[in-house]
Amino acid sequence: MSPQREEVRVEVEGRTLTISNLHKVLYPATGTTKGEVLNYYAQIAPTLLPHLADRAVTRIRWPHGVQDQSFFEKNVPPRTPSWVRTVTVPTTGSRGTSRNGDTLVFPVVEDLATLTWLVNLAALELHVHQWTVDADGRPADADRLVIDLDPGEPAGLHECCRVALMVQDKLAERGLEGRPVTSGSKGLHLYAELPRRLPPEESTALAKELAEELQRDHPTLVTATMTKARRGGKVFLDWSQNSGSKTTISPYSLRGKERPFVATPVTWAEVEAGAEDELGLDQFRFEEVLERVADQGDLFA
Repeated sequence: MSPQREEVRVEVEGRTLTISNLHKVLYPATGTTKGEVLNYYAQIAPTLLPHLADRAVTRIRWPHGVQDQSFFEKNVPPRTPSWVRTVTVPTTGSRGTSRNGDTLVFPVVEDLATLTWLVNLAALELHVHQWTVDADGRPADADRLVIDLDPGEPAGLHECCRVALMVQDKLAERGLEGRPVTSGSKGLHLYAELPRRLPPEESTALAKELAEELQRDHPTLVTATMTKARRGGKVFLDWSQNSGSKTTISPYSLRGKERPFVATPVTWAEVEAGAEDELGLDQFRFEEVLERVADQGDLFA
């Protein structure tokens, strides 16, 4: 017989939610339960929600924990509550009309009730585009640039920190200021607010230009090439995540890795420490992130 489903009904911001299986272990390596995951997201919500505001959210769900299979989910699932804000987006991305008329219906996570509802579905990872939607749900152009620093073994976070300092210099040459975020996986993400919105194809071209400059200047450490076989020992600068159809893990989102790491905003002093010492910076667990926010506030603000 299958175990009996555990359910409780809770009130969240005036919404009645049915929460299930609070004691289910989602991270076996640490014994972290679904209840602890829900508690993390409830505590981090005042910091996280502003960074999800007006952005369509793609989720990665692990219904049986991170040791089992996961799946991407873009469209809202069946039986989505009527109070969840949704936006309809052409499958071609953020602008224009799909050639075949296909669309995707994404949720927009703008309150704790919606966040709790998604996390209860074991949506551990929340990914967003670099563009937003307006009050009527119409997609706008990109308001920020992102570069994903992805290390190819044996390179790791130490090499990412070294390259991040180089990326910051290239951003500064263009009048942009980078904000570093550990990916919660292996590398780093660098975001830069754009002085004016750009169509995703233009922001993608800007990121690619920057990545290719660094590849030319530091060919033994940096690659801008998608081919995985060429990434060994180098840091891949993934410029493609600025595409209108692509998403990046949101700052403060959990990751579906062996341990409950979080995409965590960090200071440039921490990046410099990581560049100097292989042990100078590491990925952060959710308990550490809550402590950091309590002590330092929102470093991504």
